[in-house]
Amino acid sequence: MFRISFRAAAAAITLAALTAGPALAQKQAPWHSIGRDATPAEVKAWDIDVRPDFKGLPKGSGSVSKGEEVWEAKCASCHGIFGESNEVFTPIVGGTSKADIERGRVKNLEEGSTYPQKTTMMKVATVSTLWDYINRAMPWNAPKTLTTEEVYATVAYILSLAEVVPADFVLSDENIAEVQKRMPNRNGMVFYEPLWRVNGKGDVKNVACMKDCPTDSKIRSSLPGFARDAHGNIAEQNRVIGPVRGADTTKPPPTAPVGTGPRPQAVVVAAASSGAGDVRSLLASNSCTACHGINSKIVGPGFNEIAAKNKDRADAEAYLVGKIKNGGSGVYGPVPMPAQPQVSDADAQAMARWIAAGAK
Repeated sequence: MFRISFRAAAAAITLAALTAGPALAQKQAPWHSIGRDATPAEVKAWDIDVRPDFKGLPKGSGSVSKGEEVWEAKCASCHGIFGESNEVFTPIVGGTSKADIERGRVKNLEEGSTYPQKTTMMKVATVSTLWDYINRAMPWNAPKTLTTEEVYATVAYILSLAEVVPADFVLSDENIAEVQKRMPNRNGMVFYEPLWRVNGKGDVKNVACMKDCPTDSKIRSSLPGFARDAHGNIAEQNRVIGPVRGADTTKPPPTAPVGTGPRPQAVVVAAASSGAGDVRSLLASNSCTACHGINSKIVGPGFNEIAAKNKDRADAEAYLVGKIKNGGSGVYGPVPMPAQPQVSDADAQAMARWIAAGAK
């Protein structure tokens, strides 16, 4: 009853071999047949980098005058009208001269210089770096929202502030290579060849401690506790894009070593209920919350501070509408608020009414 013919046995062996082959291959290559090739549209969406030889630079142009408009509307609140502000970020413009433009090296970067602050235009060697970074990462609260013309124009405006190009200049893909020849620090980049080889020697000169190493560390400086939240809750000010998460400065500093606790999560400030929710969505969609917290200062004052300052004004709503639409400076510090002409009269009125009522 258990007899099996030779022919049947041979067929069974052959079938087993055929079915085992793919299984064995999959076992040896665990990622076999997983995933797919990126589509041309997907590659195009991610392949946006602009190299120093200008490969990847899209065709287009933008004028200095157009760049000034973009700058005042979307950049000046953090960087200053002339790119000189040190309030939020390191200054972009300053510290370069016509002599630097001629020789391609910035004198204020040389040893012995007493210039107080290194600016972007002092350090950057390639104009493509400006174009690429602005295109992919700016504005701070809405990256990748600038059009190609706006990116060209913004770069042109920065270059004009640094006197690399004249005030009536139009930057384009056709003349950007000539502009590169006038970058103040174009000859200041150091090429360390070993770092380009897999087996090359690093540029560090430290000596690793292998035995009898010191185990104690001494803290030489620290931020005083009362200043921890001087600029509001940092966790609410970081973009949810990217890996960086700000510390929750409303809480005491952690005592455990960094990296041992749970990974901080991105903080998205929730909108209030009832009618205030509609106003808060307006504030977010018009990028107001990039500079103003509800209860804390970011770049500009918190909305509750504005409400408290103007609570006794009979014309508070009208006054605030004017500030929203036309901007202003000098009331809450040195950082000016740019005009917001894109905000409709109805939306500006709703925002002003909410602030005048206490910003709650």
